[in-house]
Amino acid sequence: MKKNFGILIAGFIIVLGVFSLFFIEGRNMPGQLPNLSMKQPFDNTNNQTIETEETNLPIPPLLKDHNDDPNKAEFHLTAQNATKEFVPGKTTETMGYNGDYLGPAIRVRKGEEVSVKVENELDEITTIHWHGLEVDGDADGGPHSGIKPGSSWSPEFKIQQPAATLWYHPHPEQETGKQVYKGLAGLFLIEDEVSDRLDIPKEYGVNDVPLVIQDKRFNSDGSFEYNLGMHDVMNGLQGATMLVNGAVNPLLEVPSGMVRLRLLNGSNASVYDLNFSNNQSFYQIASDGGFLEKPEKMDNLVLGPAERAEILVDFSDLKKGEMVRLQNKGSEFMKFTAKGKSQKDFTIPNKLTTIEKIEPNQAVKTRDFVFEGMGPTVNINGKQFDMDRIDEEVQLNDTEIWEISNESGMGMMGGTVHPFHAHGVQFQVLKRDGNPPPANETGWKDTVIVNPGEKVKVIATFKYPGDFMYHCHILEHEDAGMMGQFRVKE
Repeated sequence: MKKNFGILIAGFIIVLGVFSLFFIEGRNMPGQLPNLSMKQPFDNTNNQTIETEETNLPIPPLLKDHNDDPNKAEFHLTAQNATKEFVPGKTTETMGYNGDYLGPAIRVRKGEEVSVKVENELDEITTIHWHGLEVDGDADGGPHSGIKPGSSWSPEFKIQQPAATLWYHPHPEQETGKQVYKGLAGLFLIEDEVSDRLDIPKEYGVNDVPLVIQDKRFNSDGSFEYNLGMHDVMNGLQGATMLVNGAVNPLLEVPSGMVRLRLLNGSNASVYDLNFSNNQSFYQIASDGGFLEKPEKMDNLVLGPAERAEILVDFSDLKKGEMVRLQNKGSEFMKFTAKGKSQKDFTIPNKLTTIEKIEPNQAVKTRDFVFEGMGPTVNINGKQFDMDRIDEEVQLNDTEIWEISNESGMGMMGGTVHPFHAHGVQFQVLKRDGNPPPANETGWKDTVIVNPGEKVKVIATFKYPGDFMYHCHILEHEDAGMMGQFRVKE
């Protein structure tokens, strides 16, 4: 027994030594994070919840369409450095699109031809990735599509997928985590004839409200803390202060009736478990890639990094001035208060849309993706990301099954969740450890949580040519090399 314990301790010491070596040499190693540090500062505020007075929830503005043609849309975005006061009297250096933090919401319709001019006014290279959008590889905005400081990029694409809540964010190699953390992210909303037909709340910012949920770590001077220590590289950077649409402790006045919330987990690494303080139920009506076939009644919602969900919440029982809170794992971070009766009564639809299921027998190939390693050693199938290497080749219009396994567990050190994301494609979840997925995962997805020791099987048809990424959406893992490339060949 003593011998086994001694071996265990010795092994643990060796592991710590290996991690120390990685941290010391991290800046000079290919595929390693540029912000690795053995000296992570912990002052008295940088991972404690920041207390502020409640503030009205800011609503991301809808970005102006500069094209009058009803079948076309033209947008302008500028990535820029800025400052913002999250805490009164303390200035935080940030990044934003067309503003000081986050970006405007882009709203388009299925069938539109879209062009976006993206200008880079940062002092570093950036990209812009349309997360969840099905487009050719040269318009996807991965790390190959770098925009140098002072330069611009103008992708064009046609919207050929159903109504959905998507988003956009930067994707430069080894710098994605920092740029998203500092504020570069925004919503990309698609509408179509199905969303037109459904009798659900649609008044943007009133009863159809986007919530970009994030968590941050602040230093005592109000600056963001993004100096990665061992825990951050192993698990991703997680903060104790929650933001919604860039606000701490936000309040939203809602009509006493049905409200539609478009939720985005815009964090670098946190998995949220959301519910309401009064334990009321709600209905999920959409996942990453669009509407579910029917609403799913839920008491709580687990949302991994980059995942989206649309929910319908009935606030009819709220009296004027009464308050209910949105919680993450029991901790309140946002308030809703009733401002009077809704001008329109809504009911929960029995049916939302019809989803054409992809049958497993349509697949021409099955591929395995094994996520393993910890901290700076994270990898997929034993390989870390290489910009010059294509890891998988797929034939255009082929249907394939991808099996994603999370084998990152390491004895007593356990493992970590890996949210799997594939660019340029929407997929359907077939199985979780051999079992059917929960009802709210039966729609279109582009990001899926894979828990330690778990295997998730998904199926997709690859309709767009080009080079695309697949990776863990814990951004510190992505930056450390937990990413690969697949090429869809014509």
